[in-house]
Amino acid sequence: MNSLKGNKLYSIFTGTCPVCQEESMYKEDNPYKISKLFAMHDRCSNCGTKYKMEPSFFFGAMYVSYAVGIAFATAAFVISHFLLNLTLLPTFIIIVATLVVFLPVIVRWSRNIWVNFFFSYDPKKAKS
Repeated sequence: MNSLKGNKLYSIFTGTCPVCQEESMYKEDNPYKISKLFAMHDRCSNCGTKYKMEPSFFFGAMYVSYAVGIAFATAAFVISHFLLNLTLLPTFIIIVATLVVFLPVIVRWSRNIWVNFFFSYDPKKAKS
């Protein structure tokens, strides 16, 4: 996956620093450790990028999480209703279950997408 470095998608899916893509932004890589879901480093130890530019910076990620949640719900709907030919009630239950199960991933990806709106990869700051 290192061949994808320099691409915003790499930073979004791996949760690495959007500038150097060398270090995880999160203190705990596993989003399913719920008590540490939001625990982030203040700065990247490699390039010094400050992730939180202002006190309520990640509030904007809530808007992104809505779109990401809709994408997950749509995928669950298409798979359960069209591919598995389930009726609407089981499909609805599967959509809700999908959103609950993937909530930590949705939260992390939303933060990753949000921070990548404001920073770009800089190959000069990446380790060679």
